[in-house]
Amino acid sequence: MSDGAVLHVKGRVLAGPDDVRDELWVVGGRVCYDRPAGTRDVTTVEGWALPGLVDAHCHVGLGAEGPVDADTAEKQALTDRETGTLLVRDAGSPSDTRWIDDRDDLPKIIRAGRHIARTRRYIRNFAWEIEPDDLVAYVGREARRGDGWVKLVGDWIDRDLGDLAPCWPRGAVEAAIAEAHRLGARVTAHCFAENSLRDLVEAGIDCIEHATGLTEDLIPLFAERGVAIVPTLVNIATFPRLADGGEKKFPRWSAHMRRLHERRYDTVRAAYDAGIPVFVGTDAGGSLPHGLVAEEVAELVAAGIPPLDALAATSWAARAWLGRPGLEEGAPADLVVYEADPRADVRVLAAPRRVVLNGRVVE
Repeated sequence: MSDGAVLHVKGRVLAGPDDVRDELWVVGGRVCYDRPAGTRDVTTVEGWALPGLVDAHCHVGLGAEGPVDADTAEKQALTDRETGTLLVRDAGSPSDTRWIDDRDDLPKIIRAGRHIARTRRYIRNFAWEIEPDDLVAYVGREARRGDGWVKLVGDWIDRDLGDLAPCWPRGAVEAAIAEAHRLGARVTAHCFAENSLRDLVEAGIDCIEHATGLTEDLIPLFAERGVAIVPTLVNIATFPRLADGGEKKFPRWSAHMRRLHERRYDTVRAAYDAGIPVFVGTDAGGSLPHGLVAEEVAELVAAGIPPLDALAATSWAARAWLGRPGLEEGAPADLVVYEADPRADVRVLAAPRRVVLNGRVVE
């Protein structure tokens, strides 16, 4: 497409659960629902269109051993783009990826700064590893460095206990979350276990990543406070392998991880049924490859979330939660076109027909 060309998307445009249109136009890189007058250079794409997909837990610039170079980070972002992910909430990265903001051919990123973890209580080279007395200062630092989010490590294996345990005392997280909110940032936390959740939610946290430890007694608290969860079920699928690897040294932890894995679908469905906001995230980066959004949506459906709501969790609802536009009139034209209706079968998301980023068809 030339700079003056107009893109015509024809078929079904799924802009929201009750907002389905027959067509849209892309004029000057933006969404338009009125046919532009006098335009001759028109490219037409037919199919079912969704807002650019969202991966709300993704780590661009992070590899299995820690930060990666710019070329590797670019490949990660391109992999996400090719699978239709055009908006990423980077839920913790030690790499400086600000250069991506200058590239109109790469997905847009909302950063949470670098993970903040307890000393020797997380993956080496990923996080700032500190003690509770420093938590407020580091949260303030990452709130200023990020794009409106801060990422805590809420629990991890305690080697003395041989099992998952909370990383922070209640008073420390209360003060840290208050500081983030004062600076205009929301806070999320990595949490696998049950016993880290109540303190974080009652301290005012905005989101929990993974949330495998969500139990029947905690669900009403999450729902009442409006605390979202990003289950990352494609990551939770690795728990049995992790448990096997740690069986000899930490049998208690291994058994715990297997229990969390076994009830993962029940946990997610119970959260959804209670009205807890659920969003799509893959945990790409680190040990998992990028481009797994379609698989994560399919996992949410396998857990019992209706297909339309699973689609919303990676499109219009996720964008609204993150404060970014979908396919509203005048919004940047970030969209994905599919051969068939993804509402009928979410597996369609794995094979986009066309990806449109900033109004340009990605070749």
